[in-house]
Amino acid sequence: MVVTYYYVTLFLISLTLSIVYSFISRKHFSIYITLLYVFIPIANLGYIFTSRATSDEAALIGVKVTYIGGCFMIPIIMLSVFNLCKITIPKWISALLFAISSLLYFCVLTIGNNDLFYKGCKFVIRNDAGYIIDKEYGIAHDLFNILLLLYFLVSLVVICYSFFVKLDVSSKLLFQLALPEFLCLFTFFVGKLVTNVVDFVPVSYIFAQIMYLIIIHRLCLYDITDTSIDSLIEAGNTGFVSFDFKCRFLGSNETANKIFPELKGLTVDEIITSKKLQGLFLPWIEKFKNDENDDKNYYKSGDKTYLVDVNHLYGGNQKRGYQLFITDDTANQNYIALLDNYNRDLQTQVEEKTANIVEMHDRLIVSLATMVESRDNSTGGHIKRTSDVVRMLMDEIMKDDSLGLSEEFCKNIIKAAPMHDLGKIAVDDAILRKPGRFEPEEFEKMKAHAAEGARIVHEVLEGTEDLDFHIIAENVAHYHHERWDGSGYPEGLKGEAIPIEARIMAIADVYDALVSKRVYKDAMSFENADKIIMESMGKHFDKKLEKYYVAARPAMESYYAGL
Repeated sequence: MVVTYYYVTLFLISLTLSIVYSFISRKHFSIYITLLYVFIPIANLGYIFTSRATSDEAALIGVKVTYIGGCFMIPIIMLSVFNLCKITIPKWISALLFAISSLLYFCVLTIGNNDLFYKGCKFVIRNDAGYIIDKEYGIAHDLFNILLLLYFLVSLVVICYSFFVKLDVSSKLLFQLALPEFLCLFTFFVGKLVTNVVDFVPVSYIFAQIMYLIIIHRLCLYDITDTSIDSLIEAGNTGFVSFDFKCRFLGSNETANKIFPELKGLTVDEIITSKKLQGLFLPWIEKFKNDENDDKNYYKSGDKTYLVDVNHLYGGNQKRGYQLFITDDTANQNYIALLDNYNRDLQTQVEEKTANIVEMHDRLIVSLATMVESRDNSTGGHIKRTSDVVRMLMDEIMKDDSLGLSEEFCKNIIKAAPMHDLGKIAVDDAILRKPGRFEPEEFEKMKAHAAEGARIVHEVLEGTEDLDFHIIAENVAHYHHERWDGSGYPEGLKGEAIPIEARIMAIADVYDALVSKRVYKDAMSFENADKIIMESMGKHFDKKLEKYYVAARPAMESYYAGL
């Protein structure tokens, strides 16, 4: 019969489309799309049964099979619309819809036994069309029609909402979703009014299959995760190695096998036996287990450097083990090495130039101090000698960290020592070059050099990046004439209020004044100078500095003896 051939042809087409889907389907595709390709061939098979029936019972079985499409396909299409439009609905709603569809189909199965779905039906045989059913619908069928309309309207609302509101859904995709919806509804309600010889519903089912094949083909491009992974695998630039949580080998791709040939000898579910792989993979995985941010490792083989990225292996939404992604990072590492070499060369050049600038800066300061000193005919060489004595004291201090001074702090004191008398540049020549002791009023003017020195140092070093040195140098110039008992000048500071750098400078300054010849006195002996210094500990000088002075005294005496 022509009608039978018609239904057989539609069945074979639908079956072929389902087979095609089975080859291109992926695990992340919605279960609703998969169900669609399962139910449609079954529903179309029912039409063959009906057209080929030789008895009322056989025809009735065919009818019941065809209603699988009506009861399940339309809600399945609606749920797939939600899924493809990226709108999540609670699982209990999906379960409820399938329960309602199952209940309706149960009513279908009662056809011939009660009036729920068909109040009555009569099969009429036509030579050109097989069995034709003359039926009167029951209340369950009315509910069935209402639900079909409701499913269609809900799907239409979702498609319209996605078109106007959701930017992450393709408008082309929405149009492709709407077409099978309209066609299924049209053939179900209008097709029967056109002719009762053949049913056009199977045609709408096949059209839905074709449209969904087009949709999922395009959908693969929208799935960035899968397309990226597919591209990596196809390019052959990325290796993959998988392990479960017990570090049992699950598999690897060809790229990984080339990088780690030992993988080829591993059996699936086998714990790693190769000592080389144990020494590589297990520590990488252990680091990742302890800190998931510590996921990057490097492996060198020949002239190649590989980046091994450790991640969790997922099965669905569950963590199932560990996945190692291996990529050739040689070019990047070579670039980094080149950049590091360039940075090291640049840093060396900067350090050399900085050292030259610092050296020039220090020489300018010493030259400035020497120029100031040249105006004072009573203290020739005082700048150099006191700087050397400060260095001797600091050498002893740096051997003992009880004062808590950093190495950088100590070096800054040594560097600041030549600046302690810069303020003398503001003292009148008549006073500064007087060949004898000062009168009281002359001494008062001379004492102004401490505060003036601090001002000059502040202006000279203002804006320097080395703020610590700036402060130390300013304090040395300002407070090196202060005394521990508060009888010094210019501010009469006492005890710990005097900066430690100024207390150290005070010892060197006084010691040089005692053992050096001046126009108004002869050089004092080391013994007498030492006696005065020691008697002044706790009065003029900080008692805590006594042990460093005592330790440095032999070097100081040897130094002055050689002048």
